[in-house]
Amino acid sequence: MGFLSRAEIEAMGFSRVGANVRLSAKASYYNCRHIAIGDNVRIDDFCVLSAGAGGIEIHSHVHIAVYCLLTGAGKITLSDFSGLSSRVSVYSSSDDYSGASLTNPTVPDAFKGVVDADVCLGRHVIVGSGSVILPGAILGDGVAIGALSLVSKSCPPFGIYSGVPAKRIKERQQTLLALEAQFVAGKGA
Repeated sequence: MGFLSRAEIEAMGFSRVGANVRLSAKASYYNCRHIAIGDNVRIDDFCVLSAGAGGIEIHSHVHIAVYCLLTGAGKITLSDFSGLSSRVSVYSSSDDYSGASLTNPTVPDAFKGVVDADVCLGRHVIVGSGSVILPGAILGDGVAIGALSLVSKSCPPFGIYSGVPAKRIKERQQTLLALEAQFVAGKGA
């Protein structure tokens, strides 16, 4: 996997870029001035980050695996230590599918019924492969989303969610919080 150099990243015009950022040269980044990236972030090949007016905010120690999509007019936030497995799609905008309006980007906004809503993934959120996160979803700290799930509503903290639509199936351990404290303190490996 080929990563962009620091000079190449800075030339793209991101609103902010932290230290130790590895961005794939094979990913696509649109409206970079609305994208902020923290420290220790890795974005893999064939991802698409298309920031709307709300922007995309990626905090520190975040991994976005191959073929992920982050798009929409609402704000998308990925908090510290969160991660997206391959082929996850995060939408902060959605067309109205009811038939009450026209759809697609070739139609002027006056004829469409697009819904925009912020999406936020809390600290230590992990989203399994092939999952879809829809506008307005707030995933609380420590949430785990099983592969191939559809998240259309908010998920309270430290639960494991799975299915279409995603439902809470069990509790997630919070041991990772002690591990984070050790990591941040510089202890251990």
